[in-house]
Amino acid sequence: MVRETEPGERRVALVPELVGKLTDLGYEVCVEPCAGKTADFSDAEYAEAGAIVSDGVLGGADVVVAVQPLTPSRVATLRSGAAVISFLPTGQAMESADLVRNLRDAHVSAFAMELIPRISRAQAMDALSSQALVAGYRCCIVAAEQLRRFFPLNMTAAGTVPPAEIVVLGAGVAGLQAIATAKRLGAVVKAYDVRAAAAEEIASMGAQPIDLKLETLEGAGGYAREMTENRAALQRELLTPYIAAADALITTAAVPGRRAPLLVTRDMVETMKPGSVVVDLAAETGGNVEGSIPGEEVTIGNALVWGAANVPSQMPGPASRLYSQNVVNLITLMTSDGRFEPDFEDEVVAGSCVTHTGEVRHEPTREFVEGTA
Repeated sequence: MVRETEPGERRVALVPELVGKLTDLGYEVCVEPCAGKTADFSDAEYAEAGAIVSDGVLGGADVVVAVQPLTPSRVATLRSGAAVISFLPTGQAMESADLVRNLRDAHVSAFAMELIPRISRAQAMDALSSQALVAGYRCCIVAAEQLRRFFPLNMTAAGTVPPAEIVVLGAGVAGLQAIATAKRLGAVVKAYDVRAAAAEEIASMGAQPIDLKLETLEGAGGYAREMTENRAALQRELLTPYIAAADALITTAAVPGRRAPLLVTRDMVETMKPGSVVVDLAAETGGNVEGSIPGEEVTIGNALVWGAANVPSQMPGPASRLYSQNVVNLITLMTSDGRFEPDFEDEVVAGSCVTHTGEVRHEPTREFVEGTA
């Protein structure tokens, strides 16, 4: 396991408690010194768990696990035929094209955790979902911290304090966790999602589904499909009264590999009352809220708008434990008789593979990389 070098990244790809899972499979586990420090895991914990803590092991590694993509200089040290398991920027950006070319040309087999197929058999390896769980919880805590009022109802001798009203847009893993957390804190929660199954899921969390009387938009893999601009404009118009009445708005809608849908315009935010809070979990991918900035707090009208940036890393301990289990489960799938031998006939292996034997295997990435060559 490597030491993460991306600024602000505090997660780690393997926690000490899971080292034994890999040694039991027949692997020798090596950890770079201080790799776990930012997530509060010491070198001594890794050593006690059976790992070798040492620098200079990257060049001889058969499998390298990380959270963020390896830098070009680190890719250059890998031996031909080595494998890397991490998140990869497989979207359409020049930096992702350059990284994929480096991995391809180094004959490194790269597996992207964000490409794990969303099928039942792969749920234990689904890092997008595990990290969304952390992000959904965290964004609700941020809303509660920033909102200058109680979330729960309070009935006292001095009078009654009404509960805060929270609106959540997007009811995937992150949205449902935000809903559940807000309900546990005692808020009145309303939520909306374009998918048909979402209303029942929202209600199961004790929240009120918002029914805009619009057609549902079911997409592949449990995600919503893109909507037309006319539909988006009508949806924004119908959502405006709910947002204006909210004390806090949390937006969580995302489409993997694409820009996040614009759900809330600046004008909509300006209808919110003084002291209101907006938490845009999709700020890094374009934003659900017009004007949100990743990693920054801005004021729009009367509302404080908090733009998310690598939210799971803000809770590095639990996020690392969940991610590590995803990684270990994937490695276990690709291990045979104590050796790392991916079966490319397996849809999980094939679906998550980006590069192998000098080729770009992931078709959308290949088309983009070749188109920018």
